[in-house]
Amino acid sequence: MSKYPGIPVIVDGSEAVAHVESRLAEVACVYPITPSTTMAAIYQAAVADGRTDLWGTHLRFIEPESEHSSASAAEGAALAGARVTNFTAGQGLVLMKEVLYVISGKRLPVVFHVGARALTSQALNIHAGHDDVMAVADCGWGILFARNAQEAADLAAIARRVAEATETPFIVAQDGFLTTHTLENARLPEDELLREFVGDPRLHIRDLFDPAEALMTGVVQNQDSYMKGRIGQRAYTDRIPAVLAEAMAEWTQLTGRAVDPVATYRTEGASEILIAMGTIADTAIAVVDHLRAQDRAVGCVALTSFRPFPSRELVAAVRNARAIAVVERTDEPLAGSNPLTREIRSALYEAAAEGEMVPRVRSFAAGLGSRDVGAGDLVAVFDAIADRRDSDDRVRVLGIKHPLALAATPLDLRPPGSYSLRGHSIGGFGSVTTNKLVATLTGELFGKQVQAYPRYGSEKKGLPTTYYLTIADAPIRVHAELDRVDFVPLHDVSAFGLGNPLAGLVDGGDLFIQSSLGSAEAIWASIPAAARAELLARGIRVTALDTAALARRHAPRPELEIRMQGVALVGVFLRVAPFAERAGLSREELMEGVGTQLRRFFGKRGASVIKANLAVIAEAWDGLIDVTAEIGVPAAVGVPA
Repeated sequence: MSKYPGIPVIVDGSEAVAHVESRLAEVACVYPITPSTTMAAIYQAAVADGRTDLWGTHLRFIEPESEHSSASAAEGAALAGARVTNFTAGQGLVLMKEVLYVISGKRLPVVFHVGARALTSQALNIHAGHDDVMAVADCGWGILFARNAQEAADLAAIARRVAEATETPFIVAQDGFLTTHTLENARLPEDELLREFVGDPRLHIRDLFDPAEALMTGVVQNQDSYMKGRIGQRAYTDRIPAVLAEAMAEWTQLTGRAVDPVATYRTEGASEILIAMGTIADTAIAVVDHLRAQDRAVGCVALTSFRPFPSRELVAAVRNARAIAVVERTDEPLAGSNPLTREIRSALYEAAAEGEMVPRVRSFAAGLGSRDVGAGDLVAVFDAIADRRDSDDRVRVLGIKHPLALAATPLDLRPPGSYSLRGHSIGGFGSVTTNKLVATLTGELFGKQVQAYPRYGSEKKGLPTTYYLTIADAPIRVHAELDRVDFVPLHDVSAFGLGNPLAGLVDGGDLFIQSSLGSAEAIWASIPAAARAELLARGIRVTALDTAALARRHAPRPELEIRMQGVALVGVFLRVAPFAERAGLSREELMEGVGTQLRRFFGKRGASVIKANLAVIAEAWDGLIDVTAEIGVPAAVGVPA
């Protein structure tokens, strides 16, 4: 048993980072930008609550007029000896670039957190991409990439320790929305661990404004001096790899959670190896297991440390492979190759120069702007690099129609026995928040692994919204939209006019419809005829409820009515999904457990809000209309027993 096993929770990457930084960093200098905003909001709430860091210093939040100014504010606070953080993304990070050079040049050990996002190039996009981090990759900062919420928390602490030990600023990046807004099971670092591992800032950070130790900083240097100072900084950067490796090894020993600059998975004896950063590297683990079960010698590498680039460790991990696939969330068509591919080829060139045989490197662009990257896409990558006849070294692409694209077959690599939901709504019904509530309740009440992902960007009021939830007994590695689900809730039958919401719903699955119609017959008649025929043929059970009326009856304030329509879905889900029955919980026991969780969610909003939410959930459970049963349709018609 490790000394610090962590606090088991269900959080997204933003909450994981904010948990750590609201304990370590006494100052957050932030101009919020999507998708990093939640990190800032949680930190700011801690400030409003009067909280202190772990050493008793009151937290402070500074929000100037731009991201550039927030970086300058962080610089000033760090010069005065404060432990500083910042949360940013996309154009915000690039706007800081001028100041990033200054911060590293002054050896200020700040830690910035980035919800990595595509940059506005041919169009505006606020979703996942590594363009922003690559744009500032050579400003003199350390850069670590997290695959999931767990690593986002762990790397926040590790980066802080290494930054202060080497007087080098660090960026901790996670994929925007795919990690920042996806709920997962994690173990958050204990306060005692953070105190022991990172230590008191007064012992690790210099106050460069201390008049007792006067120091001139930010001076002008001409030909006689500038180069000497610039090259002289290698005295700091040269020690980073060893300090980083030591910190990661100690964290692994203290927590039992393995963290490495180069995280290998089943690479021994592998002929083909896939290398990626962020969530794609997590998905690759499930793909490798799938292909290994077919006796294919494949492996994968998650590159955690992009700066410093761990050339020797990476070469050691892949030197015996025949071919390597580098999958990146960016595309630089005017460069010799994409940025991670360039680094890997450079590292392998040095090995080849020393007489080693090195693997062939192929480059793939995927997931730009959160374009879906499924398991089938990565299988296509392994197939491509396994093809010895393919001599085309051009960058190939995944997930779109293009002459350079690979063809992929949909592949379901969820853990065995998984149960999944795909919800369809319109903005304003609190559906994304409800999905988080369902995930947390289910995970904690029934001891399950969960992954709740909103298709963010469409949740603004009046626009279509899609959200996903998977529940399993094992960790969920695949970070992609779901092709196969067991339950589809609709907030309006008009969803049938926007596509086919039954696509991907398993035969014998469940469909829920929000409806103001009072009878099963009327609800059934409101469904388009073609959809009714498909429901009958595939044995899909239809349930319904007037969640709007339910919310109106119980909402303590009118402005809560729309959101409480979403809360009603919690009761519907608990009634329809099999978990309560499998756990042997009575209705009373279940509602008692739900009440406990609601007090954690809404405790600060007062007893009346908790009571109202619990009443809505209980009444949704009790009042759910089983449409197909009431109109006399037997369960699972046309579905083999």
